[in-house]
Amino acid sequence: MVMADDSGLEVDYLNGAPGIYSSRFAGEGASDEDRNNKLLSLLKDVPFEKRKARFVCVIAVILSNEEYFTVRGTVEGYIGFEPKGDNGFGYDPLFYLPEYNMTSAQMEPSKKHEISHRGKAMRMMLEELKKRLEI
Repeated sequence: MVMADDSGLEVDYLNGAPGIYSSRFAGEGASDEDRNNKLLSLLKDVPFEKRKARFVCVIAVILSNEEYFTVRGTVEGYIGFEPKGDNGFGYDPLFYLPEYNMTSAQMEPSKKHEISHRGKAMRMMLEELKKRLEI
């Protein structure tokens, strides 16, 4: 069995960017702060309602030459106007979750892990494995 995953941030206003380039969005060797600043500069003067975004995690699993599947976990939110919070990493200080009235970086780690795109994808992957392997 082989398993691989990738995660990224999609911003609707930017036609899904940074997407698969999330970690290289501001260039090779850029810091989280550099990437966040680039994102904020591209969204300058864009109103809140047009800042819809999501974190996405896709996991691909190959069970054999003929059997494989993928799962996709997401968490929906908006890109804020300034970084807030000290928990998390990457785009978390900008990723605002309206239902919690805070950014990912302001959340307690246990809550963030509970609702995260990676956690959702992992749970879906495990359920699919159980079905396919009859566990």
